Amino acid sequence: MQVITGLNLLREQGKMTWNERERGWFATPDEVLNALSGDGFEERGRESTTSRPDGRPAGGLWQGVNTRTGTVASAIWVNGPGWQQAVVFIDIDGESLGDPDAQKPRA
Repeated sequence: MQVITGLNLLREQGKMTWNERERGWFATPDEVLNALSGDGFEERGRESTTSRPDGRPAGGLWQGVNTRTGTVASAIWVNGPGWQQAVVFIDIDGESLGDPDAQKPRA
């Protein structure tokens, strides 16, 4: 998996925290997307949904590709009413970016 310096920085700054119950990251989507862009991912698609009276997006998705390496990054997020941050699900080349403290099972 490509090293994702920008996302690591967000985690270190406490701007992106793992939530085991949701199995996703609490973060501000724009900060996650900016971090991915800063790591060389060029936006290829972005959509958001708005179905709430306040006009704030209820969720969205983004996909980018690193043209140098061919690595693809995807982010999907969900905003709950009154939430300060969204739950963001991040995938790099088909591998979910999950809890950095969890140990992966060995085959």
